[in-house]
Amino acid sequence: MADESEATASNLSPTEDTGGPRETEALNNPPTAPDEPLEDEEMPLADHIEEMIKRLAVVIVIAGGVTAIALPFSEQVINFLWYNIMPFEQLGEQARPRLYHPLALVLTRLKVASLAGVILALPVFVYQTYLFMRPGLYPHERRYYLSAVPTSLVLAFVGVSFAYFLVLPAVFTYFITYTEDAAALAFGLTKTFNLILMLMGYLAVVFQIPLFIMLAIMMGLTTRQWLADRRLLFWGGFLGISFLFTPDPTGMAPILVTLTMITLFEGTLMLLKWTGN
Repeated sequence: MADESEATASNLSPTEDTGGPRETEALNNPPTAPDEPLEDEEMPLADHIEEMIKRLAVVIVIAGGVTAIALPFSEQVINFLWYNIMPFEQLGEQARPRLYHPLALVLTRLKVASLAGVILALPVFVYQTYLFMRPGLYPHERRYYLSAVPTSLVLAFVGVSFAYFLVLPAVFTYFITYTEDAAALAFGLTKTFNLILMLMGYLAVVFQIPLFIMLAIMMGLTTRQWLADRRLLFWGGFLGISFLFTPDPTGMAPILVTLTMITLFEGTLMLLKWTGN
């Protein structure tokens, strides 16, 4: 009997013993939870659509509220933009705005106020998309997304400033050179401000390109190499979008905007390559 007990005890490995070192180590060092979404859960498609509509409604309400607040000041903004963008030293009195229908000033004021609403609603849009996607995001992705909210507002103001100081003066100087030997210039308030506001709003969105690229790469949706391998497709898309959304029959403004988009795209890829990210 003694021999049999000794044989049985000798067949037990150290890890099978209840007081073995591996079990003691496991008790002292429990496994850490993986970096995973903390609130990820299945939801019906109808609930997703309802939540998305609610969050878009928040963005629209914020944009509408800012528009209403900016409306009383819109005429001052119109005068400021007009008399600072137009090259008066070349045109003189020809640069004064012309009204060709009774509601021209009213509609232009609404458009100016709406531009302020769009710009200030951009970070709200980024934040609402974060809240919509938050349950399925990893903790580090949440940090990236939250840091994008103030960055979006800064980039929007950079885009508007770029349009104001560089793109619009270049476009109107080109208009003067383009038509000086063919016709006398007369700038209608409605169509001229359509171009000014469209370029400002469009460039506010265009300057979000670095932010979108970095967010997509940080969240693992794409890679720098994948974007670099398809750069010509992106360039063609930039050109098509610029001609679609920039109301300039001469083609000058769309070309300038396309070059800006390509510069932002390539500059972001170069920065990511330089930093090794």
